[in-house]
Amino acid sequence: MTVVLYTTLGCHLCEQAKDLLMMVNPNVELLSVDVAEDDELIAQYGERIPVLARDGHELAWPFGLLDVQAFLQKP
Repeated sequence: MTVVLYTTLGCHLCEQAKDLLMMVNPNVELLSVDVAEDDELIAQYGERIPVLARDGHELAWPFGLLDVQAFLQKP
């Protein structure tokens, strides 16, 4: 399973999101996307990062372990 993490340099909340994801599923393939490199991504995610995305589903901050578990279980 691949999960996209929308992030940016120096985002401490993004590090927390990554840690939560790895606690729930350490085998997940994580693809980090820096929103600062794309104007459209800044417009879409700039105020909401960190955001986890997979298979058309998104989970925006704030979230906890149970939220990440539920997110990863979505079909």
